[in-house]
Amino acid sequence: MTDNTGSAEQVRAALAELADPADAVHLQRFFKTGPGEYGEGDVFVGVRVPATRSVAKRFAALPLTEIDALLDSPVHEERLAALIILNARFEKASKPRTFDDAARAEMVRFYLDAVRRGRVNNWDLVDVSAERIVGPWLLDKSRDLLVELADSDSLWERRVALLSTFAFIKAGDASTTFALAERLLADRHDLIQKALGWMLREVGKRIDRQQLTDFLDRHAAEMGRTALSYATEHLDPESRVRYRAMR
Repeated sequence: MTDNTGSAEQVRAALAELADPADAVHLQRFFKTGPGEYGEGDVFVGVRVPATRSVAKRFAALPLTEIDALLDSPVHEERLAALIILNARFEKASKPRTFDDAARAEMVRFYLDAVRRGRVNNWDLVDVSAERIVGPWLLDKSRDLLVELADSDSLWERRVALLSTFAFIKAGDASTTFALAERLLADRHDLIQKALGWMLREVGKRIDRQQLTDFLDRHAAEMGRTALSYATEHLDPESRVRYRAMR
């Protein structure tokens, strides 16, 4: 059953009921929350993703002000629930029968504000949201926003830029993925390396392997080991060896 309105406090309470301290310890370690790590200071209460999705589904009509309150929470699972709810709202506003472009624009602004103030601040939070909000919004618009994000000093903004292109890839368009990949070839942060290689791999898998190999022919020598490994994952063994030998 879906709650008609709900509040951030109700979402917090629902998640707290499912929290497992043992899982919290594991998640803190898995998401690199120690000093100097990319998720430094993030707090987990120990709610697994399927359970978080179940809670989010109950609060699908949560107002944006309450979603914002969850995004400002120090608790990772609360921010994840907020983004899953926002995804659902954006998807509903994008459907033909319930299409609301003004609401979509408001949600994109809302999401980007959260990104820029550092509330979408771990790889899973980026990955669950960027391709479902920014990507669909920009399908028929200028991609200049993604260039701006790709050039940011913020790791998470750069990852949002790359993951947003997944929506374009699924629509058969690899152009922006390649453009951003070229801008980020020298970025050696592990989470950018993985995202870059992943998106390139999806181009070869979903659109055209030749487009991928043409890109690799031009750029494999400049790519980091991790990005190249991800990008060539679905190629034949001989091709993988050849491209990796170009570094």
